[in-house]
Amino acid sequence: MKVAVAKEGNIVSAHFGHCASYAVYNVNGTEITREEDLLSPGHEPGRLPAFLSEHKVDFVIAGGMGPRAVELFCSYGIEVVLGVSGDIDDVVSEFARGNLKSGESMCHHEGGECDGSH
Repeated sequence: MKVAVAKEGNIVSAHFGHCASYAVYNVNGTEITREEDLLSPGHEPGRLPAFLSEHKVDFVIAGGMGPRAVELFCSYGIEVVLGVSGDIDDVVSEFARGNLKSGESMCHHEGGECDGSH
């Protein structure tokens, strides 16, 4: 399966739609291969789910995203894991071992903007 992680440097981004790039990994059991980094096509409503679907992504991992984005990813058959922080390689290792659980989104939308609060 393919997993895309929203990233800022080597850390999971707090907001999926505002990060500059996504690290894409192929996860087969506990075997992990980092495939590529995809530059974000920009934060345009509905674009990111379609973009990652075009790259055959099965899961996305981020600190947070809005509820509408989660719905759009689900409509593409892409599962979302939110409330995640830390080094992207460590996070994907935890995901592959089945130890990564979705938590509360770190992004709370009010007035259409992410305020970054927890």
